[in-house]
Amino acid sequence: MTTVEPSWRPDPAHVRQSRIVRFAAWLVAQGRARLDDVTDYRALHAWSVASPGEFWAAVADFFEVDWDTPPRGALPERRMPGAVWFPGGTLNFGRHLLRAGDDDQDAVILVAETGERSSLSYAALRARAAAVAGRLRALGVEPGDRVAAYLPNCVEGVVAFAATALVGAVWAQTGLDYAAPSAADRMAQLSPRVLIAGSGYRFGGKVHDRRAAARELRDLLPGLRHTITVETAGLANPATGPDTSTWADALAAEPHPDGAAVSFDHPLWVLFTSGTTGKPKGIVHGHGGALLEQLVSPGLHLDLRTGEVFFWFTTPNWMMWNAQVCGLLHGATIVLYDGRPTSPGTDALWRLVAELGVGVFGTSPGYLEASQRAGLEPGRDLDLSALRLVGVTGSVLPASTNEWFRERVSARVQLGSMSGGTDIVGIFVGSAPTTPVYDGEISAPALGAAVGVWNADGSAAPVGVPGEMVITEPMPSMPLRFWDDPDSRKLRETYFDMFPGVWRHGDLTMMTERGTLVILGRSDATINRHGVRLGSAEIYAALSDLPQVADALVVGVEEPDGGYWLPLFVVPNGAGRPADLGALVRRRIAERTSPRHVPDDVIVVARLPHTKTGKRLEVPVKRILQGADPGRVIDRGAIDDPAALDALILAVRTRRGAP
Repeated sequence: MTTVEPSWRPDPAHVRQSRIVRFAAWLVAQGRARLDDVTDYRALHAWSVASPGEFWAAVADFFEVDWDTPPRGALPERRMPGAVWFPGGTLNFGRHLLRAGDDDQDAVILVAETGERSSLSYAALRARAAAVAGRLRALGVEPGDRVAAYLPNCVEGVVAFAATALVGAVWAQTGLDYAAPSAADRMAQLSPRVLIAGSGYRFGGKVHDRRAAARELRDLLPGLRHTITVETAGLANPATGPDTSTWADALAAEPHPDGAAVSFDHPLWVLFTSGTTGKPKGIVHGHGGALLEQLVSPGLHLDLRTGEVFFWFTTPNWMMWNAQVCGLLHGATIVLYDGRPTSPGTDALWRLVAELGVGVFGTSPGYLEASQRAGLEPGRDLDLSALRLVGVTGSVLPASTNEWFRERVSARVQLGSMSGGTDIVGIFVGSAPTTPVYDGEISAPALGAAVGVWNADGSAAPVGVPGEMVITEPMPSMPLRFWDDPDSRKLRETYFDMFPGVWRHGDLTMMTERGTLVILGRSDATINRHGVRLGSAEIYAALSDLPQVADALVVGVEEPDGGYWLPLFVVPNGAGRPADLGALVRRRIAERTSPRHVPDDVIVVARLPHTKTGKRLEVPVKRILQGADPGRVIDRGAIDDPAALDALILAVRTRRGAP
């Protein structure tokens, strides 16, 4: 066995003070678990998945969940799908969201890319959420009704979500950057009673006026009773008729602070799939499941502390918006950013981390790679003394970026790679204060997540061999259902068809001899060349520190004649294009991976399309290149740059001589 040393080890002093160690010690003291070493993450994780009911019940007790009606138990039957958690228990997520944090402490700070800032204290957040909840009740909103939001990243969105949760209504949201028809593709499924609509957002040095789009969306939502207009990005947004009112009217309403007592599995929010491979599916999560997941993920894995500044760059279109807002459960100060992350410069987010004294900063591998390509040295140029953890998710983090981070940002700060998703609004794999970091690997399965790697026949894949990531025990944050899926057929097809009774997540994954994990890409976009499965993440990692390449997309295309075509699309970094870029790219991939990974064609494009949350479009592009109609494969409104997709298709047709 080859010994691999970690690139980062936890500070023993921090380990002793961490909440996860306090939790483990509490379990032992309560007689709930036998742990020889309370700092041993692997032992704690093993207990959490061997006894899922006991683990999640302990989480509820340790974090003092405020039950209106105590449950009759935690998990009567360990089965998937259809596990019933905490039967008989009633509670309210919104009440928990607002209970932490001192009155005079900042709850939310909003920063625009222009540098403008505003903030809201915990006392003001509680008062405003209660008032807006009262307004919703006055408008006839009842538990189970839907409230839709069409907003930028703004303080009002946080207030409106908390108010919706207090009422027991169901929250759903899209950002203002979605065109009205694309937003309606999502929201109209829910038949919302109330729409809360902003007027504009900032991006790339411009204010984008979305008042006409908000009016269009209002007309596309069946059964809508009322619209609350919100002034955002400095654009006035007055009420325009008897069925509209303003945010000021909502704040002046009689408060409703108590929060409706709802069942553990009462719907809290609906999050939508990207819509890049078909009609967006609405994923429904419950008050109790979301609460427990967000007590564990930021509370134990991120060790988020009361009063700490928590900034995860996200947009309202991504589940990380929900996760960021849940920092309020722990009394943290959350930071919202309205704008482009690289505006006015690539260092914009790093400067914000320094200026606000951020303790936990969350971002994407793409932003770290952009910082690396730009030659930034945040650790030298900025005061990052408050920073202790950088969380990374959204795609695979290359090993070379870890190295850059240690050298140019900090060797002291933990770089925690994690993965989960909209499916659970949480994590399946990640880091913890007690886990070391190995470059290019994810430290461990998350607490309560029984993660395995399986072959297609349902057997466990050997260490070092890629396979399907599976979850073999239920978790309370798993979806209650998909919207408009009464018999759960779509839910079963999505997660449980391949391995009945076992969740298949769709990530091609490899377990190492250290118990860490390497995610190689989506399994439905796996490159299968000459019978050998290859992960697209390996190709992206090989190019991540190549300064001539700004972005890349690789797909494997099965062709009608039985052939296999492996094109790689690359965006040159900077205005020029090196004459030998294709040869340079092929050589780097061969050196860093293997000859099998070397693409058949390197196609240079000016830009690449992504989802609204910045993810690569591997599966849609693959289907289009196999001959599918682009209009049937992908919703153009779900793409950040539809013109880039058109240019990519044209480049392929030009290269291959297709009409």
